Amino acid sequence: MTHHDNHHDDHHDDHHDDAMRDRGQATTEYALILLAAALVGVLVIGWATAGGGAAAVGRLFDAAISAAIDQLG
Repeated sequence: MTHHDNHHDDHHDDHHDDAMRDRGQATTEYALILLAAALVGVLVIGWATAGGGAAAVGRLFDAAISAAIDQLG
């Protein structure tokens, strides 16, 4: 194997390592996004089911239905 061949193999290995590192970073980012979405969902459900949250959701739904009926009428 010549010196040039070794350099080529090293470059290939570096590219492979970079690709693996990028894939791992993307996986971590997806996991963090999913955790953030789950947290937002839990907070919204907690707000909607506790205290006045349920009434607020009901008012929002009523307003949306009224607006839709007004648009159709």
